[in-house]
Amino acid sequence: MAEAHQAVGFQFTVTPDGIDLHLSREVLKHIYLSGVTSWRKRAIRFKNGVLTGVYPASPSSWLIMVIAIMSTMYTRVDPSLGMIDRIKNTLPVSEYLTVQTQTVLSGVLFATGLWLALIMLLRYTLKLLLSYHGWIFECHGRKTLSTRVWLNLVKMFSGRRPLLYSFQASLPRLPVPSVDDTISRYLESVRPLLDDDQYNQMEVVANEFKKDPAPKLQKYLQLKSWWASNYVSDWWEEFIYLKGRGPIMVNSNFYVMDLMYVTPTHRQAARAGNVVHAMLQYRRKLERGEHTPLRALGVVPMCSYQYERMFNTTRIPGIETDFVQHLSDRKHVVVYHRGRFYKVWLYFGGRHLWPSELELQFQRILNDPSPPQPGEVKLAALTAGNRVPWARARLKYFSEGVNRASLEAIETAAFFLTLDDEAHGYDPEKLKSLDMYAKSLLHGKCYDRWFDKSFSLIAYKNGKMGVNVEHSWADAPIVGHMWEYVLATDCFQLGYTDEGHCKGDVSKGLAPPSKLQWDIPVACQELIEGSYQLAKEIADDVDFHGYVFDEFGKGLIKTCRTSPDAFIQMALQLAHYRDKGEFCLTYESSMTRMFREGRTETVRSCTSESTAFVKAMENLKEKKEQRLALFRKASEKHQHMYRLAMTGGGIDRHLFCLYIVSKLLGIDSPFLKQVLSEPWRLSTSQTPQQQINLVDLQKHPKYVGLGGGFGPVADDGYGVSYIIIGENLVTFHISSKFSSPETDSYRFGQNIRQAMLDIRALFEVKNDKKKEKEEKKHM
Repeated sequence: MAEAHQAVGFQFTVTPDGIDLHLSREVLKHIYLSGVTSWRKRAIRFKNGVLTGVYPASPSSWLIMVIAIMSTMYTRVDPSLGMIDRIKNTLPVSEYLTVQTQTVLSGVLFATGLWLALIMLLRYTLKLLLSYHGWIFECHGRKTLSTRVWLNLVKMFSGRRPLLYSFQASLPRLPVPSVDDTISRYLESVRPLLDDDQYNQMEVVANEFKKDPAPKLQKYLQLKSWWASNYVSDWWEEFIYLKGRGPIMVNSNFYVMDLMYVTPTHRQAARAGNVVHAMLQYRRKLERGEHTPLRALGVVPMCSYQYERMFNTTRIPGIETDFVQHLSDRKHVVVYHRGRFYKVWLYFGGRHLWPSELELQFQRILNDPSPPQPGEVKLAALTAGNRVPWARARLKYFSEGVNRASLEAIETAAFFLTLDDEAHGYDPEKLKSLDMYAKSLLHGKCYDRWFDKSFSLIAYKNGKMGVNVEHSWADAPIVGHMWEYVLATDCFQLGYTDEGHCKGDVSKGLAPPSKLQWDIPVACQELIEGSYQLAKEIADDVDFHGYVFDEFGKGLIKTCRTSPDAFIQMALQLAHYRDKGEFCLTYESSMTRMFREGRTETVRSCTSESTAFVKAMENLKEKKEQRLALFRKASEKHQHMYRLAMTGGGIDRHLFCLYIVSKLLGIDSPFLKQVLSEPWRLSTSQTPQQQINLVDLQKHPKYVGLGGGFGPVADDGYGVSYIIIGENLVTFHISSKFSSPETDSYRFGQNIRQAMLDIRALFEVKNDKKKEKEEKKHM
């Protein structure tokens, strides 16, 4: 009964003398603690906002500036060249503002203005320095004198202890490439894919576009680049993601996997408790801007704007277009288990729930025997189907009553959690364990993930975890950064008891999770079933193969003096040619985060150089030395194109934006229409590893992640994601469609493996010759 009394905020009794009001001390205590936490959070955000706003200076530098100016005034030296006197003359004289006070105030105002001007000068200087990208085109490990000087200048102007958003105002804008450069690079990229007649025809169409209407479209694009923070990103989000009316499950969303070898605990509720608590710690640092910004070479800052919408974010369906709803400081999470939705509060007494308390809450859900309500089991299938039926159902059936309240709870949650009733994970002794794990994360049962949430966390009953991510708000490296932090915090900071439970006590009076209520009519249930059937058809068509390549890795590739990414891309070209007997337009994702609000650019990996190398590999008469020379030439070409893409010299985002301008102006361009309709039959992406050095892989080699993947982009093509793990592992995530007679993910995986080994053999021949020469010298 004591706990029941504490759960009631107040009690009152009506007596002849009036109303006798009894307030609960426990509730008042929680209200007080919540208020203290809220004000503390506001104070920290304000402080960090000030630090970010004046960066690379600091608030203390303002005080130094004021003291310096005031000191010169008392020594009768005027560093302001008369400006202090002018400010003084504009100030009114009164009994509260004496002549001496005027003098001090005018000095402070001048010092403040000078301080702000110096901040702007420092930022502009840093922006000019960061606009230089010559360093990225230099050979790895060989820095010229000018680059070394440049790096030292960037360090000097970057300040100390930057916060996550400190560099945002100093990042340069993404430049608009010239039309001539873009068309020239485009024609070069399609040359190996077209015969002479096709290429000549494409050249004519491209040159006609270059004359008209390209100059007109380019002027509008340049105008946008001057006005907007980034001339690509907002249109990319709107037209590529939010305006798409097809299902986002498989076609847009991607997934991230758990640790490869380690499962910290096999207790589902305990693992979920630790991971959720680690996410809350990450979110708190994110909201305060306290994460360290990522920097290339430890010096060049990357844009951080994508982090802003990681939590408390949902994609809201619309008839013509969706929109991204981002809220601040959401205090609950919604949990799905066996067809039922629960709301779990993340705060208690003005603090985050401890991992042990979260474990208790999740265990209560797992132990709940209550059945789902009518229509509740497959409700989330609406987010897996076409967008228009979901938007109409949302307006018609979820705009009032309990349905509105429950849907609002989901859409305003910090994130979505599924306590899955299946067991998944990588087990080298089980055939297709990685395949099934990937398919579960990518689409699940089509109704047990809320695909519209910024991300859905999945906890399997064997303790494994994973994440399904909605793509419009951010790209994979952003989620990867969070996931690395979470896994490291889970394993090395929070830990578990010997029995596998979360550490810590549980506070008394912790209210159990509340079950969301639904009143779903039969007509809506039919819509849900229709979305489910469509989603199931898509999911069943996904042919997935996960492959851990452990014959060699980055360590050996680096000894060959070539880029690991270029090595793998050449292996993919060779594997695809062996798989299909032809070359195809190949997409590799590159980041443009050295620019403000930059996201991605395309690297067209199929080049004339790569096709020449592949043909040489398939020509038995070709000497191995010639094959190696062609490989080096193709790799160098790939690296050059990758660097161009990173520094704003890519092809596809520029052409995409020109196409958008043409559509807005009502101009029909056969060239742009043809370019944007070309299918990417091989779509590839490298998942970044160790963006934050929280785990020493030398000491803990088993604590490596499996990376993530995505669905096939073309109906008759492959989607390949790969992650280079440590020095000796590469993991491939390969997807295609069963409905295509041309593709087979397992077959392609075997072709990739053989291609990797065949390329390595080229260097073994070279190494053997070196050994022979050395032996002859010693003879």
